[in-house]
Amino acid sequence: MKILFIGDIVGEPGRKAIMTQLPVLVAQHQIDVVIGNGENVAGGFGITPDLAEELFDLGLSAVTLGNHAWDKKEIMPFMEKEPRLLRPANYPDGVPGRGTFLIDRPGEDPIGLVQIMGRAFMPILDCPFRVAEREVSILRQTTKTIIVDMHAETTSEKMAMGYFLDGSVTAVVGTHTHVQTADETILPKGTAYITDIGMTGPIHSVIGMKKDMVITKFLTQLPRRFEVASGPAVFGAVLITIDHGTGRAVEIQRIRDID
Repeated sequence: MKILFIGDIVGEPGRKAIMTQLPVLVAQHQIDVVIGNGENVAGGFGITPDLAEELFDLGLSAVTLGNHAWDKKEIMPFMEKEPRLLRPANYPDGVPGRGTFLIDRPGEDPIGLVQIMGRAFMPILDCPFRVAEREVSILRQTTKTIIVDMHAETTSEKMAMGYFLDGSVTAVVGTHTHVQTADETILPKGTAYITDIGMTGPIHSVIGMKKDMVITKFLTQLPRRFEVASGPAVFGAVLITIDHGTGRAVEIQRIRDID
């Protein structure tokens, strides 16, 4: 079985890259399931119900979010009724939505998905390690195949999560920094890992935003609302090959294509 996980999808350029690149990749690699991080789909900040539906229509079985989950307020009631859209599981009780999902595959065991958010240089939430451990334990009662999206700022926190869950999940993949790392590997106990998948969005930018705006902010330190850049897009993803009988990862491959 092959799962494609698409890195942070940024604005319209990211969505267009999925439209053109995804069908080709699915056919070329015989991909079974597609997941993506969509917290930057709406102009770089958050996601709307219409854009979530657009991603599902493009072939994504589930969409994870992160620290921008709530940027578009209209997403809250939608998130309550749409289990395929995940916010971090370590938000406090009572927050809209959910942080886990079982992707159903007729005739096959389902695929468990967990979204978790780190705490270093991020909003302070419940312990990501304890929450991940709890949610994985629950999912393992139903399936051996579990993918964890670790949405975090620091490489150390992501790496720690990878080793913490090694052997109990199929893969731990990092999102949030928008810069693809070159450390994809199979950890000692069989879990696929990468520190950051990278982004799917405008390549001539600063993590998806217009570079002049970001540079001006660094030079002046004045408040500035950023806008998504235009131009050619990079498609950042990882392809995970899985032994579905054991839930172990066989291979993890970085994908970085220019649209």
